[in-house]
Parts: sequence; C-alpha cells; structure tokens
Amino acid sequence: MTDLVITNATVVTCDDVGTVIADGGVAVAGGRITHLGSTAELEARADNARHVIDGAGHILMPGLINTHCHGGDSLFRGLIEDLPLEPWLQTVWKAEGAILNPETTYLGTVLGFSELLLSGVTTVMDMFWYPAETVKAARRVGMRVSTGGIFFDPPGVTGHDLKGRVAAAERFFEEFGDAEDVLPAVLPHGAYTVGPENLQVAKEIAERHGALFTTHAAETKAEQADVTSRYGRSVIRHLDHLGLLDARTVLAHCVHLDDEEIEILARTGATVSHNPVSNLKLASGVARVPEMLSAGVRVALGTDGAISGNDLDMWLALRLAATLHKGVSGRADAVSTGQALAMMTSAGAAALDAADRIGSLEPGKFADMIMIDVKRPHAVPMFDPVTHLVYSTAKSDVRHVFLGGEQVVRDGVLTRHGLHETIEAVERLAPKIAQSIA
Repeated sequence: MTDLVITNATVVTCDDVGTVIADGGVAVAGGRITHLGSTAELEARADNARHVIDGAGHILMPGLINTHCHGGDSLFRGLIEDLPLEPWLQTVWKAEGAILNPETTYLGTVLGFSELLLSGVTTVMDMFWYPAETVKAARRVGMRVSTGGIFFDPPGVTGHDLKGRVAAAERFFEEFGDAEDVLPAVLPHGAYTVGPENLQVAKEIAERHGALFTTHAAETKAEQADVTSRYGRSVIRHLDHLGLLDARTVLAHCVHLDDEEIEILARTGATVSHNPVSNLKLASGVARVPEMLSAGVRVALGTDGAISGNDLDMWLALRLAATLHKGVSGRADAVSTGQALAMMTSAGAAALDAADRIGSLEPGKFADMIMIDVKRPHAVPMFDPVTHLVYSTAKSDVRHVFLGGEQVVRDGVLTRHGLHETIEAVERLAPKIAQSIA
C-alpha cells in the first residue's frame, strides 16, 4: 500500500547528476521513497494511496541538513553581542552554567529545532550538553539528529571529569546506537578545550562504535596561535598528528587554513562544516571555501547556534556560501550554484555517513522532503529552480515538511508540537537568563 503520493511539483532531486523533473513527484511507503518520476507516471499510484498532495506551485526537494548547531543555545539568542569569539565564549559559558540543566536544555533545544524544522531542516548535527535531551527534543518536533557524548576538559555545565564523560558517551550508544532517527557521534569541543589524550579517547569511542566524530577547528586566529604554542602544530596538523581525521570526521568552521592544511583535509576525507553567518558576526573571518572545493575537500553547511548568529537560518547560510566567496575572491564562479546547494543536501548527508539514506530524493531513501512555495513575487519568473533555491528562497517559503513520509510541518505549522507552549516557557525563563550575565 502506498502511504503518500505527491504530484504536479517541480522536483529538485539533489542527486549526483542534478536531476530536475519539471512536473513530477514521489510515492512513499514505509517511510521511504518507492517511486520518483513524472506526474503522469505517478497517477496510477495516487489512485491507491492513503494520502495524495497536489504539489502545484511548489518545489519538492530533500530536507535540508545542518551539520553544525547548538540548538539549546537558542535560549541565549541576542544575549551576548559585539565580541570576538574568545571573550564571547567566556560570557557564553557563564550564562550556560547558570541556566542549563536537563529541563532547560530540552526547552531551548525544542525552541531551536522548531525553528530549524519550520525552515526545512530535517537532519541536524547538534553539539550540546545533555544529548539525551537533544534526541528527546528532535523527536518532539520531528527531526533526525546526530549527537552524542560531549568532551570538554573543564567541568562545564555537567561537572563531569574524563571518566564521567566517557561513561556518558557510552550510555548514549547503549540507548540510541540502533535508532533509525539518530546518527550517533562523539563531540569534543575543540583542540583548545580538550587535551590531546582526551581527544584520542573520544575518537577511540567513536571508532569502536563506527560513529561520527566532530569538533570545532581553526575558527579564529587566536585559536590557531593557542594550539600552535601549546603543541607545536597548527590545529589541523595537530588533529591529523593525533589520527583524528577521516571520512567520519566533521570539522566546524576551518576559517584559518593554509594550503597544506587544505591538502590534509582532502587527503584524510574529513568534512568541513562551513558556518558563514557565525563566522561573520563574531568577526572570525571568511573560510577558504573555493580553495577547499578545488582541492576536493567535502564542504557542508551549518548555522552554528542562535547565540552566535542570532537565528538558525540555513537559507541565509546557503546564500552567503554562494555569494560571499565570489566577492572575496573577485571570481563570479568561485562557488557554483550546484556546489552551494549540495552543501546543505548531498554533501551534508555524506558528511554524516548517511548518503545512502538522506540528502537527495531517490527511491529507497527516507522520504525526508520539503515543499517550497514558488507562487510568490520573488519566485516569478523562475527560469531555473536550482538558482531560485540558492539565491531567492527564504525560510518563510517552506510550507510543508516530511520526515520519513510523515508530515511534520503543514502549511507552516508544526504538527507534532504546539509551539506556543515552548514560547511561553522561554519567555518566563527570560528574566533569569538576562540576570545570568549581569
């Protein structure tokens, strides 16, 4: 029995050859795409489907993949402004220490993930305290999530020592290692907050479980100088020396790299999660994305947290990724339209070792899909739907979102969660949050 058929849409598949179907759709059964084709090909399937959606006036495309986020930090949106990363972090950690516990982490993450889902993000790699609460929040709104044990040498919010962090990471795999909606990971904060031995412990756990490994890397010049002074190697060389870089490694930022470091990333297969909004707002700099792409480095896209970029808008990140590097390099072809779109779809899926399940619309993959309204002034005329997605689409254009064929956003409204409850709870907490840095 077919569960869902969508017809009459402009289908942007984001597959390896960039297939676009001018008038088509998908059929879905058991949470996966069973057929992709023209509307005419889908008509027979629609006759026997439980649900049929007329996609006229919409682009149908895969759900977006955000490869770097701190969803729970949405509680602190706009709290700490006009500081570079290092002094900014000291204030962030003060606020987090005063406010965060499992309950408030869940609250903030539901808020952040609601924002992501409403804008079309169906999978997110999220680094935050209390990862079980992160999974709970993702399930509450209807998303897939990559998260897991955090490593941080200071006590941090949870107060754990290394033994406690190892135990927490192992418990996460015990609880969520086989979950279809969770992509387990081990997430040390960075080479300047986690020592070499503890980074290797974290990687060893990830390797033992065949899991992902992600950390902040080379975000600022100060970080590069700090790590180099301590260990005699720059951040990427340090991580490579420790054996931490491979195809299941996702490195957030990578703003300050030299040519050899880019070559190291290409050789090892590690992914860079490009976060242009956060990098600009914190004055961290502009990553060398065109050079990375030319060298064969996989580049995906992230929003970072709302505490640094003030929102979680992947469409803004996409447009910056597509335009910023043209302006910096003076080359109009520095990042192609197709390369930019891949950053938040197929490249993101590959970064999360999940290209066989998500990141494009293809038979056999999860029916994680979004429908974008193109009957709007900024969408007419539309000569090329891919160009429209990269340069013209806004998060408010996302009307419907599906996770495994289940409609989790309908007409711009969450279907699993009443968002007003979350908003009211955050507003009640706001005075205490403001006092946390007073």
